[in-house]
Amino acid sequence: MNLWLFSAGVGTGIAAIMHLVCIYWGPNGYRFFGAGEHFAKLAEQGSYTPTFVTLGITAVLSTWATMALYAAKATAIIPMTRYLLLAVTGVFLLRGILGLILIFNPQGRSELFWLISSAICLVLGICYAIGLKQQWHSL
Repeated sequence: MNLWLFSAGVGTGIAAIMHLVCIYWGPNGYRFFGAGEHFAKLAEQGSYTPTFVTLGITAVLSTWATMALYAAKATAIIPMTRYLLLAVTGVFLLRGILGLILIFNPQGRSELFWLISSAICLVLGICYAIGLKQQWHSL
């Protein structure tokens, strides 16, 4: 089993669960996890927008986690798994780098949010990159 892809899959799965926790906690969850005051106020007003957006993110993260966990065991669950995981790697690394830049222009979110979430994305991106490099021939 490839521990890098396993770690990436578990980390991405935890991120998906945390998005569900955010929905469960409602406006306070959006505030706590740094989604921004705008999202928190929409949730307070009874808008479904924050819930649907967060569920969409949860679905994407869950899919990525599943792919990583299967790839950790050298099992491709869909065609072109290696290229899809390469794209996921790129998304996490790009989000991590761009998020660090946004610390200087937080756009409604806190600097702490950008710092922590960017660090998490960079760590996950690195896990995906190392694991995918090791598992490339098996997928």
